[in-house]
Amino acid sequence: MFAETVLHEPELDLVVRSARAESDGVRSLELTPVNDGERLPRWTPGAHIDVMLGTGPNALVRQYSLCGDTATVDSWQIAVLRTTDSRGGSQYIHERIQVGDVVRVRGPRNHFALAGSPRYLFIAGGIGITPILPMITEVEAAGADWHLVYGGRNRDSMAFVDRLAAHSEKVTLVPQDERGPIDLDALLGTPEPDTLVYCCGPAGLLDAVEAKCRSWPSSALRVERFAPVATDGAENRAFTVVLQRSGLTLTVPSDKSIYSVCRENDVSVLASCLEGICGTCETEVLDGEVEHRDAILDEDERASNTTMMICVSRCHGDKLTLDL
Repeated sequence: MFAETVLHEPELDLVVRSARAESDGVRSLELTPVNDGERLPRWTPGAHIDVMLGTGPNALVRQYSLCGDTATVDSWQIAVLRTTDSRGGSQYIHERIQVGDVVRVRGPRNHFALAGSPRYLFIAGGIGITPILPMITEVEAAGADWHLVYGGRNRDSMAFVDRLAAHSEKVTLVPQDERGPIDLDALLGTPEPDTLVYCCGPAGLLDAVEAKCRSWPSSALRVERFAPVATDGAENRAFTVVLQRSGLTLTVPSDKSIYSVCRENDVSVLASCLEGICGTCETEVLDGEVEHRDAILDEDERASNTTMMICVSRCHGDKLTLDL
């Protein structure tokens, strides 16, 4: 079942100006305004956009990281891995999108923002290199110390290696068929002072990095996930949600989300992935304790209890009050 989307954010129609293979299985698209001379919204490293693929009730909405240069105001670049278990998005982009096509996008939005630091360790696995690329450009320009460890199945599968060649002394490539998996013990076994760790890639890599960073300061690790967090065994309890601005008090049953209950009651809310990975539905929490089930907020953000993703997260108690 594809996500239903309510549109609150402005949308843009962009033209596919170029498309190219960046590696075995990865295709990049350059997107530009339909009208020459128009400028695109500014964005920061770590940002992604929603891409709407197709039309009608079965249209797909997928999120892809911007991987070009933040200083470029007339084009955006995304790169998409074709996956064998595709839900339709990667297959659509690899097989159906052609140069000259117009695609509708929404954003940019950033839940993987680059924070200031004198030193960075970037760890990327596979297509997880995409949000890291503009981060490298920014920290290099700022004069910060940084190192990238980039793993993939093999060299042919690793996108943008040519783009990274200019930083060869700061980049370690780890093709698994040649060198095995990334040695996380060597990288993360001893916490490094004044260092932020940014990691993006498959769930297995992220889980392993999070485990190795438990001895680091809690704010040192920043991750971005492309898949929802497993909630096997989590109990869904009914609770009450108070929508402060709408003046409504609603019951959220055990088999429905806050988002779906809002929609059923004609409350205008925005969502896209419905899996807690894109951040479109992030909503301010005014009162009550959230049971976070998203893959976006870090431990400090969860502890602050100030926002939640209403497509997946629930209530620890009996009632939540939201700024809706």
